[in-house]
Amino acid sequence: MDAFAYRDGRYHAENVAIRRIADAVGTPFYCYSRTAIEARYDALAESLKGLDALVCYAVKANSNQALIRLLADRGAGADVVSEGELRRALLAGIPASKIVFSGVAKTLREIEFALAQDIRHFNVESEQELHAISATAVRLDKTARVAFRINPDIDAGTHEKISTGKSENKFGIAVTRVESVYRQALELPGIEVCGVDLHIGSQIMTLGPFEAAYSRVAELAQALRDAGHGISTIDLGGGLGIDYDEEHTAPSVADYAAVVEKTVGHLSCKIIVEPGRWLVGNAGVLVGRVIYTKSNGSTNFLIIDAAMNDFLRPSMYDAHHTIVGEQSSAAPEKLYDIVGPVCETGDTFARKRKLPAMEPGELIVIEGAGAYGSVMASSYNTRPLVPEVLVDGDEFGIIRERPDYDSIIALDIPWTATR
Repeated sequence: MDAFAYRDGRYHAENVAIRRIADAVGTPFYCYSRTAIEARYDALAESLKGLDALVCYAVKANSNQALIRLLADRGAGADVVSEGELRRALLAGIPASKIVFSGVAKTLREIEFALAQDIRHFNVESEQELHAISATAVRLDKTARVAFRINPDIDAGTHEKISTGKSENKFGIAVTRVESVYRQALELPGIEVCGVDLHIGSQIMTLGPFEAAYSRVAELAQALRDAGHGISTIDLGGGLGIDYDEEHTAPSVADYAAVVEKTVGHLSCKIIVEPGRWLVGNAGVLVGRVIYTKSNGSTNFLIIDAAMNDFLRPSMYDAHHTIVGEQSSAAPEKLYDIVGPVCETGDTFARKRKLPAMEPGELIVIEGAGAYGSVMASSYNTRPLVPEVLVDGDEFGIIRERPDYDSIIALDIPWTATR
């Protein structure tokens, strides 16, 4: 069953009509499919079952507790990049032994908290970070397990703002520095080297970059072993893309798993993969309502109640998302610029998009919004964060409420001088 599809002319999430949810919670709102998320996780786990693999959900893609808990119940670990995400993963039921801490700027407070929880390992991104972890571990009488994130200088062919594996990107340790850094780690107290890590980017639509990067890491892991380093874990990061439209097709998860097997399967290591978008991206939609339509002569505008503060990807990344009306319609089609109410020209979801002629009050659905939607939202223009809803079969429930204006404004504290 398609998680999101028209049934009897109405758009549904699983077996729930989107209009039914809109009537209950108002618009705009995010809607996620439990079935879609669990099916994606199961497909990936099944493809990797011949390997000693751990699927660690990249929490940054969507950090709603209900979704993390769904994946925890399936056996997933977590890839986190902040203390907040680590706390979310723990509270959602993911054991610390299945949590890896990534990110380029771990603070001392975050390192202390992660060590206190005894997480699986840190993915270390710099020599200064290594020394900070060592000093903190010694002070707390702990041992920090670490893998070093390697920058393989490989172009993943993705958008420049989500490329992470090239030498000019801020991520990881240059290949030319790897041997020196691993030697340093052997001499530092409180440090136990356990592996090698990499992540070359997000929304990667071909397997070539993965094969090139994983082959390079396999060679490096063997060389490090030969030099006496204990390499028991290969962390491959995430990045496998999803289909945002019908013109671009992402590789199958089975073909991706075959690349993993081919490149690193012979190393007898624990293999960690860190999918985020791949698990939840197409398992969510953003639903809005048409407020007004207007034309300036050359352009027809469809003005909806969702805005760039609710869903930043189109404005930030020029991201393409399929956009449809709530009703399947035989009405004549029109070309619309689909825009929101925020006072920014960048508050645009699509330009010259063909849709059946729409009227104020009708619902509109932005597909593929399950990843990097709600987590990147803000209350810009003092617009409340939108609610999130989870659908399971013919039932749905709110998993994040829409805040009221009083609670938003009450976050501000009247000024008093601090002496």
